[in-house]
Order: sequence, then C-alpha cells, then structure tokens
Amino acid sequence: MNADFFNALELLEKEKGIPKDYMIAKIEAALAKACQKEVGLSTIIRVQLDPVKCDFRVFQQRTVVPDGEAFDRYNQISLSEAKALSRRNKLGGVVETELKTKNFRRLSAQAGKQMIIQAIRDAERERQTREYEDKKEEIITAIVDKVDTTNGNLILDTGTGYATLLKSEQIPGETHDVGDRIKVFISEVKSGEMRGPIVTLSRVHPNFVKRLFELEIPEIQDGTIVIKGVSREAGSRSKVAVYSRDENVDAVGSCIGKNGMRISAILEELGQEKVDIIKYSDDIAEYVAEALSPAKVLSVEMEDERSCRITVSPDQLSLAIGKEGQNAKLVARLTGCKIDIKA
Repeated sequence: MNADFFNALELLEKEKGIPKDYMIAKIEAALAKACQKEVGLSTIIRVQLDPVKCDFRVFQQRTVVPDGEAFDRYNQISLSEAKALSRRNKLGGVVETELKTKNFRRLSAQAGKQMIIQAIRDAERERQTREYEDKKEEIITAIVDKVDTTNGNLILDTGTGYATLLKSEQIPGETHDVGDRIKVFISEVKSGEMRGPIVTLSRVHPNFVKRLFELEIPEIQDGTIVIKGVSREAGSRSKVAVYSRDENVDAVGSCIGKNGMRISAILEELGQEKVDIIKYSDDIAEYVAEALSPAKVLSVEMEDERSCRITVSPDQLSLAIGKEGQNAKLVARLTGCKIDIKA
C-alpha cells in the first residue's frame, strides 16, 4: 500500500464527493473480512490504515482468560501467554497481535480488492441518496440523455446520477430530444440496495406548478405572497390560489407581472397548459366564487361547511362546469368543497 492508494481516495473525495475518512473506515472493514478468511472466520481482526505513513497494519484481537481454562485459540489467550507479551496485560483485557500480511495468499488479496470495490459502490450510492434527499420536493434542471422510443420514458442526467422520467410523469403532448434541458420535480426518493437510489421524477405533480411559481415570483420567495393551494390537470389546466400578507400587495397581479411577463415564463415551461390564478379567501363562499374563474358567479349558497350550491347565468353554465366537468372538478379539489352548479 503506497501513496498512490491514498491519492486515489483523495481523488474520490474531490470527484465523487465521498469523504476520505468514510472510505478509509469502509476499506478497513473490507480488509478485516478478507484477513478473517486467512486467519479464521471467527477471529476478531482490526485493520488500521495510516494516511500519513501510507501503510496499513493488521491486528488479531484476543481476550485474556485464566490459565488452564479451555479457550478459543482464535479469540482468546491465556494469562501467562499474555503476560509474556506484556506485563500490563490483565484478565479480561484485549491483546492485539500484529499479523504479517505478506504471508497472506493471493486469494485473500483478491477478495479484499473486491470488497474495496464494493465499498466504493456503496459509498457512491449513499452519496447519491443523500443528494437526492436534500433536493426532495424541489425542482431541478436535468439533461435528456436518452429517449426510449418503445415506451416514451426519458433517461435524464440530473448532475447527481441518472434517473428515469416515466411517460406517465410527462406533461401530455410534450416531446423532448437528447440534449434538451428540462425542469423536473423530485417527488420521492427511496434507497435502493443494488442499483442506487430509486428517484421518482415528475412534471405532472401539482407541486411542480407550485415550485415554478416560487422560482419566478420574488414576493412568494420572500413570503409576502403565500400559495394556499394548487389543483391540476396536467397539460390542460391548473388553478393556483394565492394570498397576500401585505394589504398593499396585489397577490394575483404580482403573479401575473407587468404585461404578463412573470406568468409567461411559467406558461412557457408548461406548454399548452392554462393557469388560473385565484385570490384566496377565508370565506369559503367567496373562495369558491373566485375559483370558478373564468366563469362569473351570481351567488354561492352554503349548505354546510363543505358543501355549496352555486348559481350562474345560463350563458355561464358550460364555462363554470368546463369540458367534461374539468373546471368544477378543479374547483372542488382546490377548495375542498362539494359544489353543485345550477343555471
């Protein structure tokens, strides 16, 4: 073991983000297992890597037991033998004996090599999982690395690793080519034992729209405007309820921006999807009326806390309900209120 080995660990830390101390601990454990195959599988082995001296030492650990007592030669040593090694050794103590690794067979060295490679893979998976966990519920920008023409799935280079954006998690009607940069929402991260973290990416999740608003609207970033809810039919329509904590700030106007500049950046990302920005109200009747936009409501009669009857003029009925009931469904989802619309 020479300086090149430890230089390689430093390179891993710089390029892969795997801490050198973490890898040393993993390699010490891997080498200990390899040495056990040489000395005895039940033997307690301690491996010590020294980055300063660029070497490593292997010790067999045995517990001191009374003379004349039957003992396990791999893990125990008699008191007299221990005293012969050092007068400081006492009953119940641990005696470490250094082993000469040059006598180990090539088979053990090969096993140690494989364990080190596995340790590096484990460390890489753990690093990726941590990085994805830190970005969970956030939007990241990824590059399309491959397009699966059979099922429409995209393989994305996320900067942390490679992950799949399923066809079902893509906005209906959108297409992407290799090399395209796209925004995706990390909705779930699971630790995978063999192939690394299992990451669920999405462009249809309601929080994808919410995060886009947070990225584009400064007043949302600083907390002046709060997003109270999002309901969405990806690729068709979204409704976003906003509330201003400052009476001098118009929540809806701030999200639209001058000449629609702010909302246009969001719409560009969503393609053909329409977005209704709704003014939130604690008054549920007022909230429902606002949410039914672009339809104009004549009255909202609350039947109970979460059920209401809405009246619109005949020419507004189809607009209020929407194609295949979409507008009404989005409103019900956004407000949490069961609605009945009548002309």
